[in-house]
Amino acid sequence: MKRAAADLAAKGVFVGTSSWKYEAWFGQLYTPTRYEYRGKVAKTRFERDCLSEYAEVFKTVCVDAAYYTFPSEKYLQGLASHVSPDFQFGLKVTDEITVRKFPNLDRFGVRAGKPNENFLNADLFSRAFLKPCETIRPNIGILIFEFSRFHPTDYEHGAQFVADLDRFFGQLPTGWPYGMELRNKHRLKPEYFACLARHGISHLFNAWSAMPPVGEQMALPGSRTNPDQIAARFLLKPGRKYEDAVKAFQPYDSTKEINEDAHKAGASLIAEGKQNVRRKTFIYVNNRLYTARGIKPIMPPPTLCRVDGLEAQVSVYSSDHPVSTRGIIKDSPERPVPDQLDDNAWVSPWFSSLEPEPSPSSPYPHGGRSE
Repeated sequence: MKRAAADLAAKGVFVGTSSWKYEAWFGQLYTPTRYEYRGKVAKTRFERDCLSEYAEVFKTVCVDAAYYTFPSEKYLQGLASHVSPDFQFGLKVTDEITVRKFPNLDRFGVRAGKPNENFLNADLFSRAFLKPCETIRPNIGILIFEFSRFHPTDYEHGAQFVADLDRFFGQLPTGWPYGMELRNKHRLKPEYFACLARHGISHLFNAWSAMPPVGEQMALPGSRTNPDQIAARFLLKPGRKYEDAVKAFQPYDSTKEINEDAHKAGASLIAEGKQNVRRKTFIYVNNRLYTARGIKPIMPPPTLCRVDGLEAQVSVYSSDHPVSTRGIIKDSPERPVPDQLDDNAWVSPWFSSLEPEPSPSSPYPHGGRSE
């Protein structure tokens, strides 16, 4: 597995997972003895060091945590200290930039339900997000602007949305690898793709409940908006709600379903990327797409599977079993971290109740929690 991932990365194809701090990977990807203290796995030690072991196998990971608050230089440098120089991070841009109207969720505090005054604020993005990224620029693989599903009250006409994107992207500093993830299928129009192409922004192929399958997105004319970079995130089977996936697949200990459409699309992206020597390809997978004992096949995988000669028996579990504690992101009292463990209580058999080591200084206790 390690060699296969390295070989693909050498050809510009980076395949990894959405986040990495999952104790369900013990015995599959992670070695419990590396994190032991007095004979028991210490959670703080695991949270602090597991990225190093992850990076011994995979060459990229999607850092979902940056979606919740602007990352600090210290945090980003901490991430980079655990990986090799050729490791590539995918960072989700903070929702302060991409949310037009704050949802009515507790984590938004007094701003819930109100318009976001910083929506598509290029200056704020440059100062608060991009500047800290300069400290680890060689390790930045792609910066992902994830736009949650827009409602008719947000944009009455698609042309208005494209015009706002055109203005925003035109103000961004050049030379960075940008990608955009859209969750309104009716916005996948030639005008949208043309806007991204003008600014060198990659359309992020995404498997999501309200989106067409990735294979269908790939077939749309003009969807490859950046000849030098392609990216995809495989998250949910189209048509399936997140909550339904949780109920159907928990407790994530056996294969319940195989998503052949996603498998074929992922394999196609890998093959396409290998043929284009100047292009970088990023593929991220989470476990709710299939189920778990792993993700089935795109490349990071579940039970023994094979894609383009890549064999793996690493079990990639979903974000429903993260090594985390509920709480609020440090230095952001109005932004509680959503934690979907409430309705799916699950006690890890690995961790000792004794945690003598102090928790590492990080504003992201979940190591990435959004989709």
